[in-house]
Amino acid sequence: MKKYDAVVIGAGNGGLVAAIRLLQGGAKVLLVEKHNLPGGFATSFRRGRFEFEASLHELNDFGTKDNAGDVRDLFDSLGVTDKIEWLQIPEAYRVIVSSENLDATMPFGVEEFIAKMETYVPGSQSSMRKFFDLAKEIVAAQAYSSSVNGKTSSRVMMKNYANFVRCGSYSVNEVLRKLEMPQKAIDILSAYWCYLGANLEQMSFLHYASMVVRYITRGASMPKSRSHEISLALVSRILELGGEILYNTEAVKIIQDETDGGVAGVLLDDGTEIQTRHIVANCSPHLVFGKMMDKVNEKDIRALNARKFAGRGFTMFLGLNKTADELGIENHNYFLYDTSDTVKQYERMNTIKDNSAQATVCLNRAYPECSPKGTCMMYFTTLYMTDTWGDIKAQDYFKAKNYVANQMIDRFEKDTGAKIRESIEEISVATPMTYARYCGHPEGVIYGYESQYWDGLMPRLLMMAEDHTVRGLRFAGGYSMRLSGYSSAYFSGDISGRQTVGDIKKEG
Repeated sequence: MKKYDAVVIGAGNGGLVAAIRLLQGGAKVLLVEKHNLPGGFATSFRRGRFEFEASLHELNDFGTKDNAGDVRDLFDSLGVTDKIEWLQIPEAYRVIVSSENLDATMPFGVEEFIAKMETYVPGSQSSMRKFFDLAKEIVAAQAYSSSVNGKTSSRVMMKNYANFVRCGSYSVNEVLRKLEMPQKAIDILSAYWCYLGANLEQMSFLHYASMVVRYITRGASMPKSRSHEISLALVSRILELGGEILYNTEAVKIIQDETDGGVAGVLLDDGTEIQTRHIVANCSPHLVFGKMMDKVNEKDIRALNARKFAGRGFTMFLGLNKTADELGIENHNYFLYDTSDTVKQYERMNTIKDNSAQATVCLNRAYPECSPKGTCMMYFTTLYMTDTWGDIKAQDYFKAKNYVANQMIDRFEKDTGAKIRESIEEISVATPMTYARYCGHPEGVIYGYESQYWDGLMPRLLMMAEDHTVRGLRFAGGYSMRLSGYSSAYFSGDISGRQTVGDIKKEG
Protein backbone atom coordinates (compact mmCIF):
# COMPACT_ATOMS: atom_id res chain seq x y z
CA MET A 1 0.00 0.00 0.00
CA LYS A 2 1.41 3.37 -1.06
CA LYS A 3 1.24 6.28 1.38
CA TYR A 4 0.94 10.01 0.65
CA ASP A 5 0.54 13.06 2.82
CA ALA A 6 -2.35 14.13 0.59
CA VAL A 7 -4.31 12.88 -2.41
CA VAL A 8 -6.03 15.28 -4.80
CA ILE A 9 -9.02 13.79 -6.61
CA GLY A 10 -9.58 15.43 -10.00
CA ALA A 11 -7.18 17.41 -12.18
CA GLY A 12 -9.56 20.30 -12.83
CA ASN A 13 -8.59 23.91 -12.15
CA GLY A 14 -9.03 23.72 -8.39
CA GLY A 15 -7.34 20.35 -8.03
CA LEU A 16 -4.29 21.40 -10.02
CA VAL A 17 -3.75 24.52 -7.91
CA ALA A 18 -4.36 22.60 -4.67
CA ALA A 19 -1.69 20.06 -5.66
CA ILE A 20 0.87 22.82 -6.23
CA ARG A 21 0.08 24.48 -2.91
CA LEU A 22 0.44 21.15 -1.11
CA LEU A 23 3.78 20.48 -2.78
CA GLN A 24 5.00 23.98 -2.00
CA GLY A 25 4.09 23.26 1.62
CA GLY A 26 6.34 20.21 1.66
CA ALA A 27 3.70 17.49 1.30
CA LYS A 28 4.07 14.27 -0.67
CA VAL A 29 1.17 14.45 -3.14
CA LEU A 30 -0.68 12.14 -5.53
CA LEU A 31 -3.12 13.58 -8.06
CA VAL A 32 -5.60 11.13 -9.62
CA GLU A 33 -7.61 11.94 -12.74
CA LYS A 34 -10.08 9.62 -14.49
CA HIS A 35 -9.57 11.28 -17.89
CA ASN A 36 -6.43 10.87 -19.99
CA LEU A 37 -5.85 14.64 -19.93
CA PRO A 38 -5.73 17.26 -17.17
CA GLY A 39 -7.91 20.34 -16.90
CA GLY A 40 -11.51 19.14 -16.72
CA PHE A 41 -13.46 21.90 -18.48
CA ALA A 42 -10.15 23.75 -19.03
CA THR A 43 -9.23 21.97 -22.22
CA SER A 44 -9.56 22.13 -26.00
CA PHE A 45 -10.46 19.72 -28.79
CA ARG A 46 -10.07 19.49 -32.57
CA ARG A 47 -12.66 19.16 -35.29
CA GLY A 48 -11.22 19.19 -38.78
CA ARG A 49 -8.74 22.06 -39.05
CA PHE A 50 -10.09 23.93 -35.99
CA GLU A 51 -8.99 23.69 -32.35
CA PHE A 52 -11.90 24.77 -30.17
CA GLU A 53 -11.80 26.12 -26.64
CA ALA A 54 -14.01 23.89 -24.51
CA SER A 55 -15.26 26.44 -21.97
CA LEU A 56 -13.23 29.59 -21.25
CA HIS A 57 -14.66 32.81 -22.69
CA GLU A 58 -12.15 35.03 -20.92
CA LEU A 59 -10.15 34.95 -17.69
CA ASN A 60 -11.26 37.52 -15.14
CA ASP A 61 -8.90 39.49 -12.86
CA PHE A 62 -5.63 38.42 -14.46
CA GLY A 63 -4.53 41.81 -15.74
CA THR A 64 -1.10 42.80 -17.00
CA LYS A 65 2.30 43.23 -15.38
CA ASP A 66 1.56 46.92 -14.87
CA ASN A 67 -2.03 46.31 -13.70
CA ALA A 68 -1.87 42.87 -12.11
CA GLY A 69 -5.01 41.23 -10.82
CA ASP A 70 -5.35 38.68 -8.05
CA VAL A 71 -5.22 35.76 -10.51
CA ARG A 72 -1.89 36.94 -11.93
CA ASP A 73 -0.55 37.35 -8.39
CA LEU A 74 -1.71 33.80 -7.62
CA PHE A 75 -0.13 32.41 -10.78
CA ASP A 76 3.10 34.26 -9.98
CA SER A 77 3.22 32.61 -6.55
CA LEU A 78 2.47 29.21 -8.11
CA GLY A 79 5.31 29.71 -10.60
CA VAL A 80 3.24 29.32 -13.78
CA THR A 81 2.61 32.81 -15.21
CA ASP A 82 5.62 32.75 -17.52
CA LYS A 83 4.78 29.27 -18.80
CA ILE A 84 1.73 30.70 -20.60
CA GLU A 85 1.45 33.14 -23.52
CA TRP A 86 -1.33 35.60 -22.75
CA LEU A 87 -3.72 37.66 -24.89
CA GLN A 88 -5.72 40.71 -23.85
CA ILE A 89 -9.43 40.79 -24.77
CA PRO A 90 -10.22 44.01 -26.73
CA GLU A 91 -13.48 45.12 -25.08
CA ALA A 92 -15.67 44.09 -22.17
CA TYR A 93 -18.85 42.97 -23.92
CA ARG A 94 -21.69 43.74 -26.27
CA VAL A 95 -25.19 43.18 -24.91
CA ILE A 96 -28.20 42.99 -27.23
CA VAL A 97 -31.85 42.70 -26.24
CA SER A 98 -33.56 43.22 -29.58
CA SER A 99 -37.09 43.10 -28.14
CA GLU A 100 -36.22 46.21 -26.09
CA ASN A 101 -34.05 47.94 -28.72
CA LEU A 102 -31.02 47.61 -26.45
CA ASP A 103 -27.62 47.28 -28.11
CA ALA A 104 -24.59 48.46 -26.13
CA THR A 105 -20.87 47.75 -26.47
CA MET A 106 -18.96 48.44 -23.27
CA PRO A 107 -15.20 49.01 -22.81
CA PHE A 108 -12.74 48.04 -20.09
CA GLY A 109 -11.51 50.72 -17.69
CA VAL A 110 -13.71 52.28 -15.01
CA GLU A 111 -13.62 55.82 -16.37
CA GLU A 112 -14.10 54.60 -19.92
CA PHE A 113 -17.00 52.39 -18.81
CA ILE A 114 -18.74 55.23 -16.95
CA ALA A 115 -18.26 57.62 -19.89
CA LYS A 116 -19.64 55.09 -22.39
CA MET A 117 -22.61 54.36 -20.15
CA GLU A 118 -23.37 58.08 -20.05
CA THR A 119 -23.67 58.11 -23.86
CA TYR A 120 -26.24 55.30 -23.70
CA VAL A 121 -27.98 56.55 -20.55
CA PRO A 122 -27.60 60.31 -20.00
CA GLY A 123 -27.65 61.13 -16.29
CA SER A 124 -26.27 57.73 -15.20
CA GLN A 125 -22.77 58.94 -14.34
CA SER A 126 -23.34 59.68 -10.64
CA SER A 127 -24.94 56.32 -9.83
CA MET A 128 -22.32 54.43 -11.86
CA ARG A 129 -19.52 56.14 -9.95
CA LYS A 130 -21.21 55.22 -6.65
CA PHE A 131 -21.43 51.63 -7.86
CA PHE A 132 -17.73 51.36 -8.67
CA ASP A 133 -16.69 53.07 -5.42
CA LEU A 134 -18.81 50.59 -3.49
CA ALA A 135 -17.49 47.66 -5.54
CA LYS A 136 -13.89 48.67 -4.80
CA GLU A 137 -14.66 48.71 -1.07
CA ILE A 138 -16.14 45.23 -1.41
CA VAL A 139 -12.95 43.94 -3.05
CA ALA A 140 -10.89 45.48 -0.26
CA ALA A 141 -13.13 43.87 2.38
CA GLN A 142 -12.82 40.50 0.65
CA ALA A 143 -9.03 40.86 0.63
CA TYR A 144 -9.09 41.55 4.37
CA SER A 145 -11.35 38.55 4.99
CA SER A 146 -9.05 36.28 2.97
CA SER A 147 -6.00 37.54 4.88
CA VAL A 148 -7.54 36.36 8.17
CA ASN A 149 -9.03 33.13 6.72
CA GLY A 150 -12.57 34.41 7.16
CA LYS A 151 -12.12 35.15 10.88
CA THR A 152 -12.94 38.83 10.52
CA SER A 153 -13.11 41.34 13.34
CA SER A 154 -16.47 43.11 13.54
CA ARG A 155 -14.66 46.21 14.80
CA VAL A 156 -12.36 46.27 11.76
CA MET A 157 -15.25 45.59 9.40
CA MET A 158 -17.38 48.43 10.78
CA LYS A 159 -14.47 50.86 10.88
CA ASN A 160 -12.95 50.19 7.46
CA TYR A 161 -15.66 48.48 5.41
CA ALA A 162 -18.96 49.82 6.73
CA ASN A 163 -20.62 49.94 3.30
CA PHE A 164 -19.66 46.32 2.72
CA VAL A 165 -21.48 45.42 5.93
CA ARG A 166 -24.51 47.56 5.02
CA CYS A 167 -25.13 45.88 1.67
CA GLY A 168 -23.96 42.40 2.68
CA SER A 169 -27.41 40.83 2.95
CA TYR A 170 -28.97 42.42 -0.13
CA SER A 171 -29.42 41.29 -3.70
CA VAL A 172 -27.96 43.01 -6.75
CA ASN A 173 -31.22 44.67 -7.79
CA GLU A 174 -31.96 45.93 -4.29
CA VAL A 175 -28.64 47.78 -4.07
CA LEU A 176 -28.72 49.15 -7.63
CA ARG A 177 -32.18 50.57 -7.01
CA LYS A 178 -30.97 52.12 -3.76
CA LEU A 179 -28.18 53.80 -5.73
CA GLU A 180 -30.95 55.29 -7.91
CA MET A 181 -29.38 53.88 -11.04
CA PRO A 182 -31.55 54.37 -14.17
CA GLN A 183 -33.19 51.14 -15.32
CA LYS A 184 -31.47 51.14 -18.71
CA ALA A 185 -28.08 51.50 -16.99
CA ILE A 186 -29.01 48.57 -14.72
CA ASP A 187 -29.92 46.54 -17.80
CA ILE A 188 -26.54 47.22 -19.44
CA LEU A 189 -24.55 46.72 -16.24
CA SER A 190 -26.36 43.42 -15.61
CA ALA A 191 -25.06 41.73 -18.76
CA TYR A 192 -22.54 39.56 -16.90
CA TRP A 193 -25.22 37.92 -14.74
CA CYS A 194 -25.30 34.68 -16.71
CA TYR A 195 -21.61 34.13 -15.87
CA LEU A 196 -22.74 33.53 -12.27
CA GLY A 197 -25.96 31.74 -13.15
CA ALA A 198 -28.48 33.33 -10.78
CA ASN A 199 -31.00 36.09 -11.37
CA LEU A 200 -30.25 39.47 -9.83
CA GLU A 201 -33.14 39.36 -7.36
CA GLN A 202 -31.49 36.31 -5.78
CA MET A 203 -27.78 36.94 -6.36
CA SER A 204 -25.72 38.62 -3.66
CA PHE A 205 -24.69 42.16 -4.57
CA LEU A 206 -21.29 41.50 -2.99
CA HIS A 207 -20.60 38.69 -5.44
CA TYR A 208 -21.74 40.44 -8.59
CA ALA A 209 -20.12 43.79 -7.79
CA SER A 210 -16.84 42.06 -6.99
CA MET A 211 -16.85 40.26 -10.33
CA VAL A 212 -17.79 43.31 -12.41
CA VAL A 213 -15.23 45.67 -10.90
CA ARG A 214 -12.47 43.11 -11.40
CA TYR A 215 -13.42 42.69 -15.06
CA ILE A 216 -13.71 46.41 -15.78
CA THR A 217 -10.65 47.50 -13.77
CA ARG A 218 -8.16 44.95 -15.12
CA GLY A 219 -9.68 43.74 -18.35
CA ALA A 220 -9.80 40.09 -19.37
CA SER A 221 -7.17 37.68 -20.67
CA MET A 222 -6.95 34.46 -22.66
CA PRO A 223 -4.10 31.98 -23.26
CA LYS A 224 -3.06 31.80 -26.91
CA SER A 225 -3.30 28.02 -26.90
CA ARG A 226 -6.71 27.96 -25.17
CA SER A 227 -7.36 27.12 -21.54
CA HIS A 228 -5.55 23.80 -21.90
CA GLU A 229 -2.34 25.83 -21.97
CA ILE A 230 -3.05 26.82 -18.35
CA SER A 231 -3.79 23.21 -17.42
CA LEU A 232 -0.52 21.98 -18.93
CA ALA A 233 1.44 24.77 -17.23
CA LEU A 234 -0.01 23.75 -13.85
CA VAL A 235 0.79 20.09 -14.54
CA SER A 236 4.36 21.01 -15.51
CA ARG A 237 4.75 22.83 -12.20
CA ILE A 238 3.38 19.86 -10.23
CA LEU A 239 5.96 17.58 -11.82
CA GLU A 240 8.74 20.10 -11.22
CA LEU A 241 7.86 20.08 -7.53
CA GLY A 242 7.97 16.29 -7.36
CA GLY A 243 4.26 15.53 -7.43
CA GLU A 244 2.86 12.34 -8.93
CA ILE A 245 -0.09 12.18 -11.35
CA LEU A 246 -2.13 9.15 -12.37
CA TYR A 247 -4.31 9.60 -15.48
CA ASN A 248 -7.01 7.15 -16.61
CA THR A 249 -7.47 6.49 -12.90
CA GLU A 250 -10.70 6.99 -11.00
CA ALA A 251 -10.95 7.33 -7.25
CA VAL A 252 -14.04 5.25 -6.48
CA LYS A 253 -14.11 5.32 -2.69
CA ILE A 254 -12.81 7.32 0.23
CA ILE A 255 -11.65 4.93 2.93
CA GLN A 256 -12.73 6.20 6.35
CA ASP A 257 -11.16 5.83 9.76
CA GLU A 258 -13.32 3.59 11.95
CA THR A 259 -12.85 5.78 15.02
CA ASP A 260 -13.71 9.29 13.77
CA GLY A 261 -15.04 8.70 10.23
CA GLY A 262 -12.25 10.87 8.84
CA VAL A 263 -10.05 10.19 5.84
CA ALA A 264 -7.88 7.07 5.98
CA GLY A 265 -7.22 6.46 2.30
CA VAL A 266 -8.50 6.23 -1.26
CA LEU A 267 -9.57 3.18 -3.25
CA LEU A 268 -8.80 3.40 -6.98
CA ASP A 269 -10.76 1.74 -9.77
CA ASP A 270 -8.10 -0.94 -10.30
CA GLY A 271 -8.38 -2.04 -6.67
CA THR A 272 -5.30 -0.18 -5.45
CA GLU A 273 -5.59 1.30 -1.96
CA ILE A 274 -3.75 4.55 -1.26
CA GLN A 275 -3.07 5.42 2.36
CA THR A 276 -3.56 9.09 3.27
CA ARG A 277 -5.18 11.20 5.95
CA HIS A 278 -5.87 14.16 3.68
CA ILE A 279 -7.90 14.57 0.50
CA VAL A 280 -8.75 17.59 -1.61
CA ALA A 281 -11.73 16.63 -3.78
CA ASN A 282 -12.06 18.62 -7.00
CA CYS A 283 -15.53 17.23 -7.64
CA SER A 284 -19.12 17.58 -6.53
CA PRO A 285 -19.94 16.97 -2.83
CA HIS A 286 -23.05 15.21 -4.17
CA LEU A 287 -20.69 12.68 -5.79
CA VAL A 288 -18.38 12.40 -2.76
CA PHE A 289 -21.07 12.05 -0.09
CA GLY A 290 -23.51 10.20 -2.33
CA LYS A 291 -21.22 7.56 -3.85
CA MET A 292 -17.72 7.61 -2.38
CA MET A 293 -18.31 7.49 1.39
CA ASP A 294 -20.11 4.92 3.55
CA LYS A 295 -20.54 7.15 6.60
CA VAL A 296 -21.88 10.66 6.02
CA ASN A 297 -22.80 13.25 8.65
CA GLU A 298 -26.44 14.32 8.76
CA LYS A 299 -25.20 17.93 8.67
CA ASP A 300 -23.55 17.33 5.29
CA ILE A 301 -26.68 15.70 3.89
CA ARG A 302 -28.79 18.65 5.03
CA ALA A 303 -26.35 21.13 3.50
CA LEU A 304 -26.44 19.34 0.14
CA ASN A 305 -30.23 19.16 0.13
CA ALA A 306 -30.47 22.88 0.92
CA ARG A 307 -28.31 23.90 -2.00
CA LYS A 308 -29.52 24.15 -5.56
CA PHE A 309 -27.67 23.08 -8.68
CA ALA A 310 -26.81 26.02 -10.92
CA GLY A 311 -26.84 26.08 -14.71
CA ARG A 312 -26.64 22.98 -16.89
CA GLY A 313 -24.52 23.76 -19.94
CA PHE A 314 -25.29 23.71 -23.65
CA THR A 315 -22.49 24.82 -26.00
CA MET A 316 -22.24 24.95 -29.78
CA PHE A 317 -18.84 25.24 -31.49
CA LEU A 318 -18.62 26.55 -35.07
CA GLY A 319 -15.69 26.56 -37.45
CA LEU A 320 -16.47 29.03 -40.26
CA ASN A 321 -14.76 29.16 -43.66
CA LYS A 322 -14.74 32.98 -43.80
CA THR A 323 -13.12 35.64 -41.63
CA ALA A 324 -14.93 37.53 -38.90
CA ASP A 325 -14.72 40.70 -41.02
CA GLU A 326 -16.25 38.95 -44.03
CA LEU A 327 -19.10 37.60 -41.92
CA GLY A 328 -19.78 40.85 -40.05
CA ILE A 329 -18.81 39.52 -36.61
CA GLU A 330 -17.69 42.72 -34.92
CA ASN A 331 -17.04 41.78 -31.29
CA HIS A 332 -15.31 39.20 -29.14
CA ASN A 333 -17.96 38.73 -26.44
CA TYR A 334 -21.73 38.94 -27.01
CA PHE A 335 -24.63 38.58 -24.58
CA LEU A 336 -27.95 38.08 -26.39
CA TYR A 337 -30.99 38.00 -24.14
CA ASP A 338 -34.74 37.57 -24.61
CA THR A 339 -35.35 40.21 -21.95
CA SER A 340 -33.32 42.52 -19.71
CA ASP A 341 -35.36 41.35 -16.73
CA THR A 342 -33.04 38.71 -15.25
CA VAL A 343 -35.85 37.08 -13.26
CA LYS A 344 -37.95 36.56 -16.40
CA GLN A 345 -34.89 35.44 -18.39
CA TYR A 346 -33.97 32.99 -15.65
CA GLU A 347 -37.50 31.54 -15.76
CA ARG A 348 -37.28 31.13 -19.55
CA MET A 349 -34.06 29.17 -19.04
CA ASN A 350 -36.06 26.47 -17.25
CA THR A 351 -37.27 25.07 -20.58
CA ILE A 352 -35.75 24.18 -23.93
CA LYS A 353 -38.57 25.74 -25.90
CA ASP A 354 -38.54 29.21 -24.31
CA ASN A 355 -34.82 29.82 -23.86
CA SER A 356 -32.89 31.50 -26.67
CA ALA A 357 -30.42 33.48 -24.54
CA GLN A 358 -26.76 33.03 -25.38
CA ALA A 359 -23.26 34.15 -24.41
CA THR A 360 -21.21 34.00 -27.59
CA VAL A 361 -17.51 34.45 -28.31
CA CYS A 362 -15.46 34.92 -31.47
CA LEU A 363 -11.87 34.31 -30.35
CA ASN A 364 -10.49 35.69 -33.62
CA ARG A 365 -11.38 39.18 -32.40
CA ALA A 366 -8.77 38.76 -29.66
CA TYR A 367 -6.40 36.48 -31.57
CA PRO A 368 -6.86 36.60 -35.39
CA GLU A 369 -4.44 33.69 -35.91
CA CYS A 370 -6.32 31.28 -33.63
CA SER A 371 -7.80 29.54 -36.69
CA PRO A 372 -6.48 28.87 -40.24
CA LYS A 373 -6.15 31.84 -42.57
CA GLY A 374 -9.47 32.89 -44.08
CA THR A 375 -11.52 31.32 -41.25
CA CYS A 376 -12.86 32.09 -37.79
CA MET A 377 -14.29 30.22 -34.80
CA MET A 378 -17.26 30.85 -32.53
CA TYR A 379 -18.57 29.37 -29.25
CA PHE A 380 -22.23 29.72 -28.26
CA THR A 381 -23.31 28.91 -24.69
CA THR A 382 -26.60 28.88 -22.83
CA LEU A 383 -27.75 27.51 -19.48
CA TYR A 384 -30.75 25.52 -18.31
CA MET A 385 -31.72 26.16 -14.70
CA THR A 386 -33.59 22.88 -14.20
CA ASP A 387 -32.98 19.31 -15.37
CA THR A 388 -35.14 19.87 -18.43
CA TRP A 389 -32.80 17.78 -20.60
CA GLY A 390 -33.35 14.85 -18.26
CA ASP A 391 -36.96 14.76 -19.49
CA ILE A 392 -35.93 14.30 -23.14
CA LYS A 393 -36.66 10.81 -24.48
CA ALA A 394 -33.75 9.03 -26.15
CA GLN A 395 -35.46 9.06 -29.54
CA ASP A 396 -35.96 12.85 -29.29
CA TYR A 397 -32.44 13.75 -28.16
CA PHE A 398 -30.95 14.70 -31.54
CA LYS A 399 -34.09 16.57 -32.52
CA ALA A 400 -33.82 18.71 -29.36
CA LYS A 401 -30.09 19.19 -29.88
CA ASN A 402 -30.61 20.42 -33.45
CA TYR A 403 -33.51 22.64 -32.40
CA VAL A 404 -31.36 24.57 -29.91
CA ALA A 405 -28.37 24.79 -32.28
CA ASN A 406 -30.53 26.19 -35.10
CA GLN A 407 -32.21 28.59 -32.71
CA MET A 408 -28.79 29.90 -31.60
CA ILE A 409 -27.67 30.53 -35.17
CA ASP A 410 -30.94 32.22 -36.11
CA ARG A 411 -30.82 34.41 -33.02
CA PHE A 412 -27.24 35.52 -33.62
CA GLU A 413 -27.89 36.36 -37.26
CA LYS A 414 -31.08 38.27 -36.44
CA ASP A 415 -29.62 40.31 -33.56
CA THR A 416 -26.21 41.14 -35.05
CA GLY A 417 -26.84 41.14 -38.80
CA ALA A 418 -23.90 38.75 -39.31
CA LYS A 419 -24.58 35.91 -41.76
CA ILE A 420 -22.85 32.74 -40.57
CA ARG A 421 -25.03 29.75 -41.44
CA GLU A 422 -23.84 29.28 -45.02
CA SER A 423 -20.18 29.42 -43.94
CA ILE A 424 -20.26 26.62 -41.36
CA GLU A 425 -17.46 24.13 -42.04
CA GLU A 426 -17.37 22.36 -38.68
CA ILE A 427 -20.02 22.11 -35.97
CA SER A 428 -19.94 20.36 -32.62
CA VAL A 429 -22.60 20.53 -29.91
CA ALA A 430 -22.33 19.70 -26.20
CA THR A 431 -25.55 19.26 -24.22
CA PRO A 432 -25.97 18.70 -20.47
CA MET A 433 -25.75 14.96 -21.27
CA THR A 434 -22.32 15.58 -22.80
CA TYR A 435 -21.05 17.37 -19.71
CA ALA A 436 -22.51 14.71 -17.42
CA ARG A 437 -20.84 11.94 -19.43
CA TYR A 438 -17.39 13.49 -19.86
CA CYS A 439 -17.01 15.30 -16.55
CA GLY A 440 -19.24 13.30 -14.24
CA HIS A 441 -21.23 16.36 -13.13
CA PRO A 442 -24.78 15.67 -11.89
CA GLU A 443 -27.36 16.61 -14.54
CA GLY A 444 -24.62 18.19 -16.68
CA VAL A 445 -24.20 21.09 -14.25
CA ILE A 446 -21.28 23.34 -15.20
CA TYR A 447 -21.81 26.08 -12.59
CA GLY A 448 -21.70 24.14 -9.32
CA TYR A 449 -24.24 25.27 -6.72
CA GLU A 450 -26.28 28.36 -7.42
CA SER A 451 -25.04 31.66 -6.02
CA GLN A 452 -27.82 33.18 -3.96
CA TYR A 453 -27.63 36.02 -1.47
CA TRP A 454 -28.11 33.62 1.48
CA ASP A 455 -25.58 31.10 0.15
CA GLY A 456 -23.27 33.20 -2.01
CA LEU A 457 -19.58 33.96 -2.05
CA MET A 458 -19.16 35.74 1.29
CA PRO A 459 -21.40 33.45 3.41
CA ARG A 460 -19.50 30.42 2.15
CA LEU A 461 -16.11 32.02 2.77
CA LEU A 462 -17.16 33.02 6.27
CA MET A 463 -18.52 29.53 6.94
CA MET A 464 -15.45 27.60 5.78
CA ALA A 465 -14.59 26.36 9.27
CA GLU A 466 -18.16 25.22 9.99
CA ASP A 467 -18.42 23.52 6.58
CA HIS A 468 -15.29 21.47 7.26
CA THR A 469 -17.07 18.52 8.87
CA VAL A 470 -15.02 15.47 7.84
CA ARG A 471 -11.50 15.26 9.26
CA GLY A 472 -9.01 15.34 6.38
CA LEU A 473 -11.52 16.14 3.60
CA ARG A 474 -11.65 19.50 1.83
CA PHE A 475 -13.17 20.55 -1.51
CA ALA A 476 -11.93 22.61 -4.45
CA GLY A 477 -13.50 23.66 -7.74
CA GLY A 478 -16.87 25.09 -8.74
CA TYR A 479 -18.84 23.42 -5.93
CA SER A 480 -16.67 24.75 -3.13
CA MET A 481 -16.44 27.97 -1.12
CA ARG A 482 -15.57 30.27 -4.07
CA LEU A 483 -18.38 28.97 -6.33
CA SER A 484 -18.02 28.44 -10.09
CA GLY A 485 -15.85 30.11 -12.71
CA TYR A 486 -12.20 29.84 -13.68
CA SER A 487 -10.84 32.45 -11.26
CA SER A 488 -12.98 31.11 -8.43
CA ALA A 489 -11.83 27.54 -9.06
CA TYR A 490 -8.16 28.56 -8.95
CA PHE A 491 -8.66 30.41 -5.67
CA SER A 492 -10.61 27.53 -4.15
CA GLY A 493 -7.66 25.25 -4.89
CA ASP A 494 -5.32 27.81 -3.36
CA ILE A 495 -7.41 28.02 -0.18
CA SER A 496 -8.00 24.28 0.22
CA GLY A 497 -4.39 23.44 -0.58
CA ARG A 498 -3.01 25.86 1.99
CA GLN A 499 -5.57 24.79 4.58
CA THR A 500 -4.60 21.15 4.08
CA VAL A 501 -0.93 22.03 4.53
CA GLY A 502 -1.95 23.57 7.84
CA ASP A 503 -3.90 20.43 8.77
CA ILE A 504 -0.87 18.26 8.04
CA LYS A 505 1.43 20.45 10.13
CA LYS A 506 -1.00 20.39 13.06
CA GLU A 507 -0.86 16.59 12.98
CA GLY A 508 2.91 16.72 13.10
